[in-house]
Amino acid sequence: MDSSQLLKGVLDLAVLAVLAERDSYGYDVVRRLREAGLEDVGDASVYGTLRRLFKAGALNSYVVASDEGPHRKYYGLNDVGRSLLRNSATTWTSFAATMNDLLKEVAPA
Repeated sequence: MDSSQLLKGVLDLAVLAVLAERDSYGYDVVRRLREAGLEDVGDASVYGTLRRLFKAGALNSYVVASDEGPHRKYYGLNDVGRSLLRNSATTWTSFAATMNDLLKEVAPA
């Protein structure tokens, strides 16, 4: 199974979960997702997701000066984003439990 297709379906949830821990700028979100095990996540996909979630009203953004280069645009969850994260996490948990039940006889534990 192509994991990139699965990743597309859960990237919003993954980005929201990372931002729930702390506000971050784009590349930091990418780095944290990769460290969590999503090694195949693309920079452009994450940046596009951040922009889309911001446009949808789920994120706040602000700019912070950087000593290491250009200013960085940070993103953080707002009330809409926290609600979206809770709802999406509930949906994911239910879906994952269903899939685990379906696969318990097929996949080794």
